Amino acid sequence: MKKTQFQKNDPAKAQQYFADKMAFTTGPVELSHELEHGNDNLVVVDVREEDDYREAHIPGAINLPRERWESCEGLQKDKLNVIYCYAHVCHLAAAAAAEFATKGFSVMEMDGGWEAWTENDLKVEKQPLAKTALSRRQPVAI
Repeated sequence: MKKTQFQKNDPAKAQQYFADKMAFTTGPVELSHELEHGNDNLVVVDVREEDDYREAHIPGAINLPRERWESCEGLQKDKLNVIYCYAHVCHLAAAAAAEFATKGFSVMEMDGGWEAWTENDLKVEKQPLAKTALSRRQPVAI
């Protein structure tokens, strides 16, 4: 395991790294604000297992677990697809974003995943019946 180096680094490389990070990641509070302000240029994609999604998810999110990634069901090429998984230690969203980007989809990862969303006490939906990316049943707001 590589040990973190606490030494002076190259400011130009740091600038590029953080510019790239901000272009491809967002936080749960920022995403919540965008959704509350009606940004309709976003597709929120939950890549957790269907049972976890049904228990609760980000309002309006579609569910696209790993076994259905090949289908790209519900993703939109003319919008930004914001992807989240379980927690900051879960790399499922990053893996999904990488795969979807290779297929031409604009993607962004929500830092912290579902865990960060709930830790910030943001609104959630519950879906008692299966909700796939293409089915749009009316959710129960919490």
